Amino acid sequence: MDDTLVFSLHALMGLSLAACAGLRAFMPLFVVGLMARFGEVPLGADFGWIGSDTALVVFGMATLIELIGDKFPLVDHALDAVGTVIKPVAATLIFASVMIDLSPLQATVLGIVSAGSTATIMHLKKASLRLLASTGTFGMANPVVSTLEDVACGAGIALSLLAPVLAMAAVITTLLFGFWLVRRIRPALKFMAPRAKATV
Repeated sequence: MDDTLVFSLHALMGLSLAACAGLRAFMPLFVVGLMARFGEVPLGADFGWIGSDTALVVFGMATLIELIGDKFPLVDHALDAVGTVIKPVAATLIFASVMIDLSPLQATVLGIVSAGSTATIMHLKKASLRLLASTGTFGMANPVVSTLEDVACGAGIALSLLAPVLAMAAVITTLLFGFWLVRRIRPALKFMAPRAKATV
């Protein structure tokens, strides 16, 4: 396979995994580490530790905490606040680890610029939709929305590893749909808020 094509596929895989990190910070790290452990995903120089026992235990426990905690109102908003910092870092690490043709420094710098930004945009858009869902349903829809995010993240990770081009197309489509949905829902909530106050 052509070197340019291989590089492009790895970059698309890294970016789409970074977008998944914008939904769940640790799930992509855990899956990539697990796949690397079984030799299914090659990792770049100096990133082999992601598939170590210690890393897998830490990422696995962090994934469980994030998945469970995100189902509870207030806790989910706290996780979103912390995720503003953690998710770009996780995305950068994921991207750099799969860019096997670059040096660790090159992969990390490119990851900060591209993957970190991708995860941040995905996270902020997800947080906006979550806030709108909380406002419109008084938090009752949060567990359902969170579960849908879990499924979307898992599916996105699988697609990123199996079909990076399709995964990146799905990321772009998801972001565009998210922007459209926020613009559609926000005016409706502003209209409902005065009516809700009037009935109290």
